[in-house]
Order: sequence, then C-alpha cells, then structure tokens
Amino acid sequence: MEEFKNIDDILDFAINSEQEAVDFYTELANNASNEEMKKVFTQFAGEEMGHKKKLMNVKETGTFEVRDTEIRDLKIADYLVDVEPHPNMSYQEALMIAMKKEKSAFKLYTNLAAKAPTGKMKDLFNGLALEESKHKLRFELEYDEYVLREN
Repeated sequence: MEEFKNIDDILDFAINSEQEAVDFYTELANNASNEEMKKVFTQFAGEEMGHKKKLMNVKETGTFEVRDTEIRDLKIADYLVDVEPHPNMSYQEALMIAMKKEKSAFKLYTNLAAKAPTGKMKDLFNGLALEESKHKLRFELEYDEYVLREN
C-alpha cells in the first residue's frame, strides 16, 4: 500500500478505489448476459458511487456519520478460486468475482483504518469496511442460494 502524507491523500486514494469499483460493476453489468445480473451489478455500481460521494463529502466538510453494527461472514469467498471477468461468464463466475472484489475492498478499508491519523478517520474507514462486508455477505448469500444449493 502506498504511503500517505496526510488525510487528503488517504481520502483521495479511497475515492479512486471507489471509482474503480463503480467502473468494475458497471462493466460487469454491461457484459452480463442475464437481465437479473445486469440489475444486481448496476445496483452495486450505484452503491459504490454512494461510497465515493460519502468520501468526497467527508473531504469537503470534514464530517461524517458512522453506524456500528456487526455483519455475518459466510467465508464462502475464502474458498473460491480466482476468476477473470469475461463477456460470457456465468452467474456463478460473476458472483465469485464480486465476492473477491468486496473482500479486497474490506481489507483495503481495514488497512486504511489502521493507518488513519485520527480516531474519527479510523471510524470512517471502519464504517466503509463494514459497508463492503455487507456487500460481500449479499453476494455470499446469493451464491449460497443459487449456486451451492443447485449443486
């Protein structure tokens, strides 16, 4: 992970990471052959855009709100092989990619929280990590429902 000189560097890095997630889910939606997949990935692109806006607002105003809740982790993503996105991927492959992406985002925000210079910034990044863990759980539940139970 790169070295940050100040809080703006951290926020800029996080904002860019969220934009990458928006782009990732938008591309998955555009390449999805199934309408339900398109909807799911478009929704996630929107949620990631919401994270980006939240971070941009924090950068502009210096304020934010954090909710403290615990999210279950089915750990399905821990046992999946890596899959590269491709135009005709199956729903299972798309879910696998999404779970891995959300797990990486969770780790990113957890690491940023550890490097944050203030308690408030730690809270912000821990809150964003929590959001990413919610996304991962949604994909894990979907995977459990539509992939594991069918096999």
